[in-house]
Amino acid sequence: MLRSVAAVVLDDVAPFELGVLCEVFGLDRTADGVPPIDFRICGQRPGEPVRTSVGMQVVPGHGLDELSRADVVAVPAARIRDDYPQDVLDGLRSAAVRGATMLSVCSGAFLLGAAGLLDGRRCTTHWFYVSEFRHRFPTAELDPDVLYVDDGDVVTSAGTAAGIDACLHLVRRELGSTAATRIARRMVVPPQRDGGQRQFIDLPVPECTGESLEPVLAWMQETLDVEHSVAALAARAQMSPRTFARRFVAETGTTPNQWLATQRVLHARRLLEDTELGIEQIARECGFGSASLLRHHFRRIVGVTPRDYRRAFARTADSVPQ
Repeated sequence: MLRSVAAVVLDDVAPFELGVLCEVFGLDRTADGVPPIDFRICGQRPGEPVRTSVGMQVVPGHGLDELSRADVVAVPAARIRDDYPQDVLDGLRSAAVRGATMLSVCSGAFLLGAAGLLDGRRCTTHWFYVSEFRHRFPTAELDPDVLYVDDGDVVTSAGTAAGIDACLHLVRRELGSTAATRIARRMVVPPQRDGGQRQFIDLPVPECTGESLEPVLAWMQETLDVEHSVAALAARAQMSPRTFARRFVAETGTTPNQWLATQRVLHARRLLEDTELGIEQIARECGFGSASLLRHHFRRIVGVTPRDYRRAFARTADSVPQ
């Protein structure tokens, strides 16, 4: 059930991640047809200011006793510390034992981990903290590549915007897709991003650090639908294939084939978002030749299928071409 949400704030809480919880769960959207949610910000000492990571303050209106009554206990990002307050850890454990769903945003997973709630559980956190998280919680089944993980009564998310995805996913799971879509529309965000999507794409637009290959790179981007062999590209650059391949890696950080595949996927993303072209036609226009080859590279680089990506990001939400 999702009738009540208690957000736990500690000193140095991140205001954006706390704001995500407030925006999704804390605003009255009953006029939009969203069921009411009793949202409460809870701290160790209700009524006393809690500092945030950017210098402003938040005043929790409720104490930790509210954790014992909430359907969902949410933990926003905050400064990672060696020792967390014992009363907060006890409150989280008691809520989990009672059957509350535990939700974390970004580094909030460290607080759940310190409470022992992620031992043997699938989870994620911001990619920047992966090494530290694994060191502290070796028995947690961390997936560092995804936006969020739904492990039943524990939902964890990666950094910042991924917290929005996890919160909307929880709304969709508990209240239905209509409620999630209406909240997303008011927030002007995609109503659904698959949790398995990558947190980030490494080298999404590889940067050329020199000038010698810029004309070739620009030409490749203008002719993505054309087959490009290393030999042909080397001839265009007036280099031997071996010299060209070595220079290409030095200036872009990747191979010609990998760079080209990434650029084609980026072009496919734009077409999926902005057009109603079918997947086969997009594959041809991007130079993949077939939908199966597009799906292979798209899932490898982005982390979800082209069709799932379009469902989440298409500008024309009324129709999803097959």
